[in-house]
Amino acid sequence: MKKSYYITTPIYYVTDAPHIGHLYTTVAADILSHYHRLIGEDVWFLTGTDEHGQKCEKRAKETGETPQALADRVVERYKVAWHRYGIRYSDFIRTTEERHKKVVTTYIQQLMKTGDVYLAEYEGLYCVPCETYWTETQAVEGKCADCGRPVERLKEESYFFKMSAYEKPLLEHLERHPNFIFPESRRNEVLGFIRQGLKDISISRTTIQWGIPMPKDPKATKDHKVYVWFDALTNYLAALGPLESDAKYGKYWPNAIHLVGKDILRFHAVYWPTFLMALGLPLPKQIVAHGWLTDSNRKISKSLGNAIDPLALADEVGVDGMRYFLFREFVFGLDGEYTKEIMYQRINSDLANDYGNCISRVCSMILKYCGDQSVNIQELIKPASEPKQTVGEVIPVFHNEMQNYGFQRALEAVWKIISSVNRYIDSSAPWTLAKSGTPEDQLKLKQVLFQCHEALRVASIFLLPFIPTSARKALTTLGAFESVTGEAPLLQNVGWGQGPAEVQIKKPEPLFPRLELKK
Repeated sequence: MKKSYYITTPIYYVTDAPHIGHLYTTVAADILSHYHRLIGEDVWFLTGTDEHGQKCEKRAKETGETPQALADRVVERYKVAWHRYGIRYSDFIRTTEERHKKVVTTYIQQLMKTGDVYLAEYEGLYCVPCETYWTETQAVEGKCADCGRPVERLKEESYFFKMSAYEKPLLEHLERHPNFIFPESRRNEVLGFIRQGLKDISISRTTIQWGIPMPKDPKATKDHKVYVWFDALTNYLAALGPLESDAKYGKYWPNAIHLVGKDILRFHAVYWPTFLMALGLPLPKQIVAHGWLTDSNRKISKSLGNAIDPLALADEVGVDGMRYFLFREFVFGLDGEYTKEIMYQRINSDLANDYGNCISRVCSMILKYCGDQSVNIQELIKPASEPKQTVGEVIPVFHNEMQNYGFQRALEAVWKIISSVNRYIDSSAPWTLAKSGTPEDQLKLKQVLFQCHEALRVASIFLLPFIPTSARKALTTLGAFESVTGEAPLLQNVGWGQGPAEVQIKKPEPLFPRLELKK
């Protein structure tokens, strides 16, 4: 039976179109889902949209449409963007769907019965854009601790969740499972927050209309809607059909990995686990928090007005160029400064000059010196060589980094293979061997070229999760496309000599034309 793997992105607000920050998280999830499929695991990849709350209500008024119409329109923009970037999600959940509302309502009814959800009055400082409450000490000078905008004082009847009751169990879980939050620096932040003491939190609003109604309660004097975080976080379970005994729940939930930006880590690493504990449900396997993409050291986001459109970037530098740049340039987990100059330099240097040129160089020489007929390469790739040794060294490194979210170091390892091929060509000088008429030199010529070919086959398979379209094109040019088909998990076919015994090279076309940055 295949091992299962469940990866989720946050669900994104429908107040505006997707931006580069959303793209970063979603491509990361796509890379992970693709990698885990390649090693033979049964993968479920969930993304979706968060469609309730004050922000959506307010935005719909500004655009002169209903909140549902706003959501329907913006959801399509997300789907178009993810399709353009080749993102292969298994399911797309919307919080306005009945399957989601049903689970939220059922879980809240359960918590009302156990007393973990109770009615009281709330007074506090509230940030509308972040939909977050702050204490007097947290909201310095009346500003939101996250986005820096003014907070409002709210006083209203509210349902509370008894989060304080789960402080000790949550701390114990974190101590027993040191990898529950990744990276360690974020785990330490969460531990610090919990140790300050967890307070009960408000989970309903009477001031909004657009949301899931709280269950009927004779004690309530007003109509309440479920507050965004209980509503939003429940999507990760709702998508697996837990109330219908759906097989997906039993198969995937034990291996759930939540991928989030660091700004929403507290909700995922404190609120969500305590909700689950109160419901008597198992916690996800891991919560992985990445850093921000920054522009002049400021987070790139819609709320700060410096958002960048992923579709415009796809037109400008190409989908695979963008996918590669985001995970080769920045260390996953840390903030990374985005500039157009760095992006162009990275894509030109690595993809056009190194990888694309290397594929073209090797395939052109094989066609020139060996012809366009199919060649049995089994004996030709047996001798020792620098590319062969490098591949052997890189394989365990690549897997280790991919299992630990080290995307940048995984790509650095692949580039060691590509560099070894370029060095081997220069040191072996196939053009000189080709001029010699001796049988020894003719054999050596074929050995050199097909050792380079085999190394590039391996490198291209490792690049499939990152630049899927270009890596497949490269494998087709190398005549090794069967490496990515068939029943066997692809990365079991990645070792030296594990590809097709016979290959037929195709005429190479430029994989990555050089980009010119317009001033």
